[in-house]
Amino acid sequence: MSSQPLRIIVTGLIGQHPHMGGVAWDYLQYPLGLKLLGHDVYYFEDSGEWPYNLDGGESGDDWVARDPGQNLRHLQETMERIGLADRWAYRFPLENSWFGMSDQRRKAVVASADLLINVSGTLEHPENYRDVERMAYIDSDPLFTQIKFLKKLPAFSARIDLHDVHFSFGECFSEDMPSTGHRWLPTRHPMVLDQWHHDTAPREAFTTVMNWTSYPPLTYQDKAYGQKDVEFKRFLQLPSKVAPVTLEVALAKTEHVNWQTRDLDLPTEIASFLDDHPHASPAELLTRTGWNVVDPEIHCSSLDAYRDYIISSKAEWSVAKNGYVAGKPGWFSCRSSCYLAAGRPVVVQDTGFQPVLPTGEGILVFSEPETAAEAIREVDGNYHRHARAAREIAQACFDSGKVLSRLIEDAFQAPSKNTPNQSPAESGAMEPAKG
Repeated sequence: MSSQPLRIIVTGLIGQHPHMGGVAWDYLQYPLGLKLLGHDVYYFEDSGEWPYNLDGGESGDDWVARDPGQNLRHLQETMERIGLADRWAYRFPLENSWFGMSDQRRKAVVASADLLINVSGTLEHPENYRDVERMAYIDSDPLFTQIKFLKKLPAFSARIDLHDVHFSFGECFSEDMPSTGHRWLPTRHPMVLDQWHHDTAPREAFTTVMNWTSYPPLTYQDKAYGQKDVEFKRFLQLPSKVAPVTLEVALAKTEHVNWQTRDLDLPTEIASFLDDHPHASPAELLTRTGWNVVDPEIHCSSLDAYRDYIISSKAEWSVAKNGYVAGKPGWFSCRSSCYLAAGRPVVVQDTGFQPVLPTGEGILVFSEPETAAEAIREVDGNYHRHARAAREIAQACFDSGKVLSRLIEDAFQAPSKNTPNQSPAESGAMEPAKG
């Protein structure tokens, strides 16, 4: 099936986030990669999420964008950039109105599509797309997705069940991963490698791009699974351990205090600072402990700015969400795959991906502050070897042609969606050489 041109619909949130270059890269490499494989590709954004004003609008407290003009311009420019200028559709939920392709053409595409790839489960009503021959769900948030399903959050479980086949960025679920009764097939983020070629020398900084929290912690069977704030606090003193290496974070300014996990077992110096400054922001806490903090709205707001920021970096250092660390689903970051494609090594926290991705050169894994410091010093001291290995891993494991060809093949060959209790590890996790 994958050797024949298919009509494929890809979903996403590109228009929803016009100031987040990393989000755009996360989604656009699917339609671009499929187009390069020769498929008839369309991009649909039908999430039901209202666009928001980052600055609170004229009143300072109006977070809903009543006019989608900015979102549509961003989406149109992005689609033009990848050769899909007349192959996108966007629904503005506040008025339930569609933009892009005409209603007639959009409905005709749905009626004739061979495959719909619902990236990150962004469709609000997947039942409206059941005319498509095969619908694939891409779980980009393993453990959290499974917990939400088992907690029977409103409409969430039904949306997952509506799909014919289910994929997960968690490529090798551990025993700590809850079972939903679905057969979760392994997949990973596709990288269009030609988009990341460059001849730029990096500056002397290990960087990452992140949110302190992305949503509230989830609790399952009396255990809480938190966000990056939980893990990062364990490494706050890392800059002093690796000096003079610079550690930098492009940290989103939006702060959700109610989503943060209560501080436990912090070093005395940091605990004292927070006692004296109970309203200190994450950026202030990081700056206090030696991190260089920059604004992603300045450095990463567009496709080119985000890519330039990664290319300018010597390497990545990053923690993962606490849920990924605790559940060990074998998740690997879309962002980290961009660093690899740019020939930038990554030093990342252990989430259980070692069985399916090569580590030791190009990708270095840590669990504790001591091993994180050792890995940073290793990359800094043997940089060219690790940089070369990073690009080689991207070519072997993340090339969009390999990743998407396998996804299509698996989407049509996978057995019934009701095959119970299987994880990617039981479904044949992706081998490094196959990508």
